[in-house]
Amino acid sequence: MPLAYAPKDKYLERIRENPSLVDNTKVALKLPRMSFEITSLAYDPERILPKNNNYNKAYGTSTTHSNKMYSPAPYTIFFSLNIYAKLQDDALQIVEQILPYFNPQYTLTLKPFSGFEDIKEDVPITLQSVSFQDDFEGSLEQRRTIIYTLDFGMRVNFHGPIRQSKIIKKTTTDVFIDKTTLLTSGADSDGLYVKQITTPNPTNAQPFSDFGFTTVTEYYGDSSQ
Repeated sequence: MPLAYAPKDKYLERIRENPSLVDNTKVALKLPRMSFEITSLAYDPERILPKNNNYNKAYGTSTTHSNKMYSPAPYTIFFSLNIYAKLQDDALQIVEQILPYFNPQYTLTLKPFSGFEDIKEDVPITLQSVSFQDDFEGSLEQRRTIIYTLDFGMRVNFHGPIRQSKIIKKTTTDVFIDKTTLLTSGADSDGLYVKQITTPNPTNAQPFSDFGFTTVTEYYGDSSQ
């Protein structure tokens, strides 16, 4: 079944270019065939997420940088599928093979980021309406065209650029106490009591490999605690 991107009006004009096969020997556009067109785009506030939400993915075997993806912009793309046929039987055979898949929607699973095969996203396509047109009026020489128009809504996400972020490989935790207890606790003059330094073990571990942590604890006061 031929399928092309074209507005319905333009396609009808092509079909009607040669209404008579007697006066012109050119072969008319053969039916049945289909065309589709995007009719509009609309922002979908029901699926909006906080714009600062993000998740990270590592660069292959890199141990220094990772990818950061922020929340996408949700939109609904509305498009129409036009089915042209000369006979009602031909048109119905096409339509009846499409409608059972939308009850009321058909979901596609896509991979939005090239290079990250494990990231997948479901895109539901909903059948909004089905309309019918039969231009049987006219002279006997005028070519009859039966048109079924199926309107769909596809919920998609538009993702922004992928940003790089450094991988955290060392954390330092300082524990302070109230300065009023400095004289009895043995802490330093700034109130620092405990310092913990945590690093991965081994130090060259990759983000998604199996590794542990090494923690070094320094006490400023009673070392028995």
